[in-house]
Amino acid sequence: MPARLNLCALTADELETLLGEGAAQGRLPDVNRARLEGRPLPGPPVHTAMTFEALEERAWGSSPEQARTLAALDAELRSEGAEPLGVYYAPTLPDLRHLRAYLWGPDVALALRWSETPDSPRPAPPLVQAVTWLRDRASGVACVLSTNAEPSAPALSEEVDVRALPGVGPSALLPAHRAGVLRHGRGGRLAGEGGWVRAWQELHALNVAAWTRRGLLLTDW
Repeated sequence: MPARLNLCALTADELETLLGEGAAQGRLPDVNRARLEGRPLPGPPVHTAMTFEALEERAWGSSPEQARTLAALDAELRSEGAEPLGVYYAPTLPDLRHLRAYLWGPDVALALRWSETPDSPRPAPPLVQAVTWLRDRASGVACVLSTNAEPSAPALSEEVDVRALPGVGPSALLPAHRAGVLRHGRGGRLAGEGGWVRAWQELHALNVAAWTRRGLLLTDW
């Protein structure tokens, strides 16, 4: 059974980012009541482990428009030198569970994420994420994560340098990510699909540890 977020332990900003402004306002009386009574308030599920299932290549996209967007992003990533590694399904992610994997240079794991089964009238558009693990943590940062989506909730580990650049394309995101890595030092080398998978699994584990320290996760509810 997955853990659940404790809505009472989230900040006001995290609650709004997670639920949306209107829904967050609607839950606020419940959150405040639970806080006053000293009890948790279970929210969305959070899987403490991240798994990936390799998929056979096919024509991707839940609509013609999404298929065109995915093809354009894939072409832009390849033109920037990204090396494709295949497509995966990550069942424990909360959304956008399909990922096209890439390596960029010796140390960057890239993911083009989207949903093949959008469950809302206005589903989240495909997004690109990049992660690099640093060779040392002298700066207090373990890894750099860049994304062209809005910041997520709950906030990621304090050991992650998050660079959110909503709406930018890969040709702008990748240089910005490289500059962020250079601020802290040098990235650790990644090798093949195994290196790509570990980069994302270790990022998730780092965040789960941070959420556990903050008391955000309910394992018995």
